Amino acid sequence: MLTRKHSIEGKHSFEQVGDLFHSLDADAAMKLAMVAGDVTLVLDDAGTILDSAFDPNEFPDSEDWVGTNWIETVTEESRPKVMEMLAAARRGEVQHWRQVNHPTRDGIVPVRYAVLSVNGGEHRIAFGRDLREAGKLQQRLLQVQQSLERDYMRMRQLEARYRMLFDQSAEPVLVVEAGTLRIREANPAAHGLTGARPGSLPGKKLLGLIDKESRDAVHAIVGAAQASDSVSPIEVKMVRNSQEVSVFVTGFTQDRGQFILMRLMPVGEHSAAAESPVLELIEQMPDAFVIADSSLDIVSANNAFVEMVHAASVDQLRGRHLAEIVGRPGIDLDLIEGQIDQHGAARNVSTVLRNGQDLDGEPVEISAVRSGGEDPLLAFVVRPIGRRLRDLPPGTQDLPRSVEQLTDLVGRMSLKDIVRESTDLIERLCIEAALSYTSDNRASAAEILGLSRQSLYSKLHRYGLGNLPNDPG
Repeated sequence: MLTRKHSIEGKHSFEQVGDLFHSLDADAAMKLAMVAGDVTLVLDDAGTILDSAFDPNEFPDSEDWVGTNWIETVTEESRPKVMEMLAAARRGEVQHWRQVNHPTRDGIVPVRYAVLSVNGGEHRIAFGRDLREAGKLQQRLLQVQQSLERDYMRMRQLEARYRMLFDQSAEPVLVVEAGTLRIREANPAAHGLTGARPGSLPGKKLLGLIDKESRDAVHAIVGAAQASDSVSPIEVKMVRNSQEVSVFVTGFTQDRGQFILMRLMPVGEHSAAAESPVLELIEQMPDAFVIADSSLDIVSANNAFVEMVHAASVDQLRGRHLAEIVGRPGIDLDLIEGQIDQHGAARNVSTVLRNGQDLDGEPVEISAVRSGGEDPLLAFVVRPIGRRLRDLPPGTQDLPRSVEQLTDLVGRMSLKDIVRESTDLIERLCIEAALSYTSDNRASAAEILGLSRQSLYSKLHRYGLGNLPNDPG
């Protein structure tokens, strides 16, 4: 906002060289007027523009201003300001800078003016300063401020979301400073496990909750969590009722400080879940085994699957979508779920196991089933088949024609016949690949080819593929 500081009122005037200005010749005075403004207008008492000085590259429309009234060169809302500046100049009042807007071919040009009376009040000189660059800077500043506000709001929403998940988790969780072992955060389940008053754990020492016999083990596991992403859980004794709990830890860094995410599980609950010999055998089986929820987010996995995807521990896999690791996006897992819906299980489906952004991946074979209930789980057995494929004898089928072989037909066949022959060849190869991919499951093959089952059977008859007379459907 323009204030009185933008005028000459109250400013210290020249003293030592004041007489120098009396000796200014016409050329020096004209140059001084041109330098004082980006655009300088010479006006008569009525406000008509007698002459102007400007950069034609910056003010191309100013060439047409000479001979017109200043008020006619500005926008409607700026005209009262022009009238006020001219009236103040006639009265000899000290001028303040005022912004007016000039309409041009390229849009509105904001200019800040101050008017000075000269030649005994017979003429006026309006000194104008271009405000477009300042406007651009203000616009960028506003955009940056709005962006910061949006980021701040997004961070607040994320913080509120994760705070809700943290507080509503049924599993006791602590966030502990690695260096001091002082509790930074604790959810309500952790307060309930330790018997502490709600909200009283943050700020307390972790070792105050642990029995003296177990404190050395806590120090050891915290040190291990700072050095490795994969740390085996330990069992410690709590001060309260000498309760035994299993402690799972994960280290992380935040705000240049090291912290430990500590999950607590009563040993009774942990051991009860681990008593089943089936779970122990699955953990030791050589084939990879993974369990996902109905959204295909990973819930658990055995050691073979963890090693197969090169993860440090199963904790790094929990919550990840299975499609990030298994199958080609949008194809394989949908096919497996479709087979489960239709037949109750998927058997020996050939697909790939991907690491990172590798879309080719390692060839694997998957069998899968789904549990019952309101929140069903899906279990997948994953077997690498890369070695098996390498050991297969070479196929006896003829290789498809090359582009060169097809182009050799030019001159001997019409283009229409060449296109039809190449189309039939591609269609047959795609059907053979779909049947091989689905282990000769024609319903699934029709689905991934985007054909009706009747259309697929028609094409199988056409190309002599499959053993159709013995087909049950």
